[in-house]
Amino acid sequence: MVAEDGFRDVFYSAQDGLKLHARVYGEGNPGLPVVCLPGLTRNARDFHALAKKLSTHETEARKVIAFDYRGRGLSDYDRDWRRYDVAVEAADIISGLVALGVEHAAFIGTSRGGLIIMTLAGSRPTLIKAVVLNDIGPVVEGDGLAQIRAYLQRSPKPATLDEAIKIQKTVHGEAFPALNEDDWERFTAALYKEEQGRLRTDFDPNLLKPLKAINLDRPLPALWPLFDGLAATPLLTVRGENSRLLSSRTLEEMATRHPTMQQIVVPGQGHAPLLETGSLPREISAFIRRAEKSLQTREERRHSSASVP
Repeated sequence: MVAEDGFRDVFYSAQDGLKLHARVYGEGNPGLPVVCLPGLTRNARDFHALAKKLSTHETEARKVIAFDYRGRGLSDYDRDWRRYDVAVEAADIISGLVALGVEHAAFIGTSRGGLIIMTLAGSRPTLIKAVVLNDIGPVVEGDGLAQIRAYLQRSPKPATLDEAIKIQKTVHGEAFPALNEDDWERFTAALYKEEQGRLRTDFDPNLLKPLKAINLDRPLPALWPLFDGLAATPLLTVRGENSRLLSSRTLEEMATRHPTMQQIVVPGQGHAPLLETGSLPREISAFIRRAEKSLQTREERRHSSASVP
């Protein structure tokens, strides 16, 4: 049953039996569906505003699926923190799409979500028909990851949403001068849940263990082979102007390796841009529409050539 806020909650089982959650918007809408994958400690709620816009578009409303990874949002926590791993989470997404009967889709991935998309491109290339990478590429800047890790390790525990918003502004305000009050509230509210009258971050604290295990004294391994797996896939990369995780140098190299890649640099935002802000929903919708039409044209040509005696 679809709730008043436009989505249906879906629960499914991972390969190891863990109960996982996704939101489904615009069920029954035709066309290429959209799969939304959040960042490391984020959840499906990050995509709510964008998903509503894509699923209620005046002329091209689409089905949109936003996932909670294991240990986040409404998905079960894993007893073994070692399974908070990109490869495991990619397998979880496949299980979810199988349960939902989705054979192919356009994928939108923020930060860790983009790494999962690149992993899926290597194992299930026919699943991915178009990709939006939000502030992530095959090279993750160590100082940006160090900043994220340091913040999460010493993250304060606010008592109220107003207090939480003030904390987020203090930590991220310099990188996100473009955000207005509604943006800050929406961004912050998606990070927390209320338990016994207090706010709690909506993820398993054990998520920090694999993050702590990363040796940031050495350069992080580049993932160019995974990125190259997207060479034949329509690609849009979004970078925050003030991002410390995706450098302009890496973005240039991505464009060199993928000459048809489209790119947007979002002014006044850092890691990672809020995809529901400004003109981004319109540009993302237009990109998916173009990719879908290109796929349809190729299919028509293939069928036409196959029918020639």
